[in-house]
Amino acid sequence: MTVDREAQRQQQLLRALWRADAAQALQPWVREAGPRFTRGLQAYQAHAGALAERALAAAYPTVQQLLGDAPFGALARTLWRQHPPEQGDADTWGADLAAFMSQAEDLAGEPYLPDVARLEWAVHQASRAADDDAPPAGLQRLADTDPAALWLLPRAGSALVVSPHPVVLIWQAHQPAALHRPERFGPVQRALAQGQGQAALVWRQGWRVAVEALDEHETALCQSVLKGQHLAGALEQATSHGASEADRSFEAWLLRQLARGWLAGASTTMPSLARESACSTAR
Repeated sequence: MTVDREAQRQQQLLRALWRADAAQALQPWVREAGPRFTRGLQAYQAHAGALAERALAAAYPTVQQLLGDAPFGALARTLWRQHPPEQGDADTWGADLAAFMSQAEDLAGEPYLPDVARLEWAVHQASRAADDDAPPAGLQRLADTDPAALWLLPRAGSALVVSPHPVVLIWQAHQPAALHRPERFGPVQRALAQGQGQAALVWRQGWRVAVEALDEHETALCQSVLKGQHLAGALEQATSHGASEADRSFEAWLLRQLARGWLAGASTTMPSLARESACSTAR
């Protein structure tokens, strides 16, 4: 059996294990049925449900706090049934949560939840990214290369989540360092009442993950870079957003991003699809 066929067989098996008629659906894989098989199936489903809750809680602690333990657990088990893991590492499972929540009618009253989930998944992915402490390379190209033939390179794990909701404030209010502050929800409530949106830049800062809200000009440039647009296109996109001449300064923007540490440098080669995929934008 080829590797692809074996992977397909395992995915079919996982889906069958979670079906309401699992005993019947599993017939192609079992030699005998009966009480012993039924007990084993129930034990597996209980174990898988607990694993789903643990894996999802590790990636989405803020969503878990917002929903509560019991609703979050039920959500995790439903997601596991409808979008079972495709790899053996449970830490890679859960990317479908934001899209799944967007379609959930019972969550429609809290429209910010899917975008909070998108931000948390970006944080989770950044936490798993490879360490990269090398100084930015190729910046001298900025002085002698046509911007239409030059790309800024983000480090692995960098991402941008743009939302019509104050996702950074919501995320910050649920971090361990903020849990003892009685006033932590004040900024969130005011931002929600005003209909304030936020763009969240996510990147590895040494051994930890950093999250910061960006203004409109910074968002436009960062988004263009993360989408793999050449520098000329990124600058054109940025100038279309209203800002003062000082705020539109590319040099000032570049110095801020280099200080943050999410840029790996500049290159005359377009970023690979793998790099673009690892450093994607959401919404």
